Amino acid sequence: MANQVAKPRVLSIAGSDPSGGAGIQADLKTFGALGAYGMAALTSLTAQNTRGVTAVQGIAPDFVRAQLDAVFDDIEVDAVKIGMLQSAEIIEVVADVLRERKPPYVVLDPVMIATSGDRLLDVAAVGALRDALFPLADLITPNVAEAAALLGSSRATDVKTLVGQATSLVALGARRALVKGGDLGGPTSPDVLVDGTAEPRVFEATRVETSATHGTGCTFSSAIAALRPMRPDWVTAIEDAKGYLSAILNGSRDLRVGHGNGPLDHFAPHEVIAIR
Repeated sequence: MANQVAKPRVLSIAGSDPSGGAGIQADLKTFGALGAYGMAALTSLTAQNTRGVTAVQGIAPDFVRAQLDAVFDDIEVDAVKIGMLQSAEIIEVVADVLRERKPPYVVLDPVMIATSGDRLLDVAAVGALRDALFPLADLITPNVAEAAALLGSSRATDVKTLVGQATSLVALGARRALVKGGDLGGPTSPDVLVDGTAEPRVFEATRVETSATHGTGCTFSSAIAALRPMRPDWVTAIEDAKGYLSAILNGSRDLRVGHGNGPLDHFAPHEVIAIR
């Protein structure tokens, strides 16, 4: 187990959102808000805003590799968060780097579909994501729709099904699966953690009634990646990341940005301390 780090250096490997609510931009805001030093390697460019995605341009895999090598050759990376990868070729590059560099913690958010419903991962790349990256990630964090797509099943409608899908994802090679149940509806927002060694763990939070949900998944996984080097275990990191997410969802009510699903207020007041 890696030692706790007071100010971890956290690398995001993801796509860009020019409106600032999701992707690399949301990741870097999250890292900074939680006391980590953020770095970023771009995998793709998107033209998007709070209303949706209008265009996607992938970065050449060789240039993705060059960005990653530039960071790892010079800086000790304490944790990696992986978001939008777009293609099988980029997935293979990222997998090669993780095998070579072996960062202490890897959080994989299998970004496949945007909040607006736009597809962000090639259909042909889903198998590569499972086969190449699941075994290299310490934690995967799919939402309801992504878990169903990864398993080729119907979407979960309750916590019991979330547990079953998280268990199936671990059986496919993931070390730990946190299936996010925010889309289930109801008064609470449950997330289910399965690691194959202990009983499934359900994390509950009171649902925040807001339309500002753009970048929620990116932010949650980034918060876990930022906090894990500062926490003694995954459960504590997830609990505190969920507390941070609830606080900034509440803060987003006063953040008037865009005319669709607005972004979160990443720097809203919260009670998550840097290290404990």
